[in-house]
Amino acid sequence: MTRSRALSLLSGGLDSLLAICVLREQGIEVSGITFVSPFFGAKHAKEAAKNLGCEIIVIDITEKHLELVKNPPHGYGKYMNPCIDCHAMMIKKAGETALVQGYDFIATGEVLGERPMSQNRKSLDLVARMSGFDEILLRPLSARLLEPTKPEIDGLVDRERLFAIEGRSRRPQMQLAKKYGIKEYIQPAGGCLLTDPIFSKKLRRLFKMKPEANAFEIGLLKLGRQFLLPSGARLVLGRDEAENARLKAYAEGNGGGALFVSDTIPGPTAFLETSSCGQDGELAAKICASYSKHGGLAVEFNVKDAKGEFKIIASPVDKSEFERFKDQEIF
Repeated sequence: MTRSRALSLLSGGLDSLLAICVLREQGIEVSGITFVSPFFGAKHAKEAAKNLGCEIIVIDITEKHLELVKNPPHGYGKYMNPCIDCHAMMIKKAGETALVQGYDFIATGEVLGERPMSQNRKSLDLVARMSGFDEILLRPLSARLLEPTKPEIDGLVDRERLFAIEGRSRRPQMQLAKKYGIKEYIQPAGGCLLTDPIFSKKLRRLFKMKPEANAFEIGLLKLGRQFLLPSGARLVLGRDEAENARLKAYAEGNGGGALFVSDTIPGPTAFLETSSCGQDGELAAKICASYSKHGGLAVEFNVKDAKGEFKIIASPVDKSEFERFKDQEIF
């Protein structure tokens, strides 16, 4: 007898892990699917899939997700998180993938009432309808509190062996985690920057200043000390060696702007978000020199921008001279 196959959304959070375990307990073959955008990655989901021993499909939804975050039809949650529209998009992508790859149904770890706004009964029904795959969508942790869907009706899943978990208490999930031997998982919404109050504030103000902001510009919000120069250009300084390396790799991998690196004096790597340095380059170098371990000496920077490579020598100045740029900092 051929086993039924399910494709289950996997974030790395406990609920998504449990949904897979509950289905596998019935002999169902389950694969995970996860998504990548500027606001979340696949690291935790990949680790979870490895621990569970299941296949995982990773899909980059950057372009469509960025459009949705800028203008969510159903608005935001507490911060910049458009959870209803985001969940519907992911379920739709999962459904489309399931059809192409021959899965019988899709599943999620959503729990009725766990999140008052995005997981109440009305919201769960709305998300399912918006996805276009409501007939084959199963929520194993709360299924017995919801209307039966096609996998249950067709006998692909035993509804009586699914669960009726409801509310914000995590006790039932913790008990199931113990049963299935799950010890490592991320906290709810722990992988999404859109639920972070500090990042959300940065993002909101970036959109206000630059509505057309792209994925690269948004990615810079995650790095370093940031300054807004008089021209409107953004200057980003690495705060330690590891962040210097990330900033350098990020800038070189995406192109555009100017990268400042000193090979002689320890200090921050800097990225100037502009097509050409000009006067901004001199100011950027002074700010960068002031954060270097300069010992009162001028600092020589190797600079690389769209026009080529050159050097700028800058003397450190008292930080009060550019504090206003940080005071105006909107990131």
